[in-house]
Amino acid sequence: MTRANVSDLLNTLPQLEAAHFRLPDAAALRPAPSTHAPRIALLYGSLRPRSFSRLLTEEAARLLQAMGAETRIFNPSGLPLPDDAPDTHPKVQELRELTQWSEGMVWTSPERHGAMTGIMKAQIDWIPLNSGAVRPTQGKTLAVMQVSGGSQSFNAVNQMRVLGRWMRMVTIPNQSSVAKAFMEFGDDDRMKPSAYFDRVVDVMEELMKFTLLTRDASNYLVDRYSERKESAEQLMKRVNQRSL
Repeated sequence: MTRANVSDLLNTLPQLEAAHFRLPDAAALRPAPSTHAPRIALLYGSLRPRSFSRLLTEEAARLLQAMGAETRIFNPSGLPLPDDAPDTHPKVQELRELTQWSEGMVWTSPERHGAMTGIMKAQIDWIPLNSGAVRPTQGKTLAVMQVSGGSQSFNAVNQMRVLGRWMRMVTIPNQSSVAKAFMEFGDDDRMKPSAYFDRVVDVMEELMKFTLLTRDASNYLVDRYSERKESAEQLMKRVNQRSL
């Protein structure tokens, strides 16, 4: 389609504000690649002394490091409940700074009562939907994993996928659900060789690929017609939960 054709077609779309309409630009999707290691933040959802979600997270971090990533794991111990402390709380600030630093994230939760844990949800709830008129998580990649004490389930990963989409993250297609997690880790707290471990390798490999593919174009990927129409002040009011 030529630009002349586009101009003609715009005349058939009176609903559009032409000043804010953009043609997708293939060149903008191929910027000069960053040379620093991909930055991946990892969250887990249990405070038990031997937390299998933490052990799985640590295993994922080792794999990511082997693939060339820089990783940081957030320890949720001491994080207050959402709205039970000011956002100046040190643990809240630590979590938010980690979110800003990262280019991709891994969320790993146990399944409790058929859902992610409250500890996992509290961490996600403390990540602001907006900072000014920008969502801090938008455009970042996300991998989701869960551990179960019984048979394999996908309730927690499915919930985290919904949250990832709400946070405007690029949630990768693959995921990991480790059933009977207590049987999958040895006395040394390392994951045993298994099909479950192989899947974790697959998920981390896919996360790295998507992060390398999207991180330099993330701002362009999340640039939207509707938000170009809005002023920054209007957009901030719309996405700021405190104004609801």
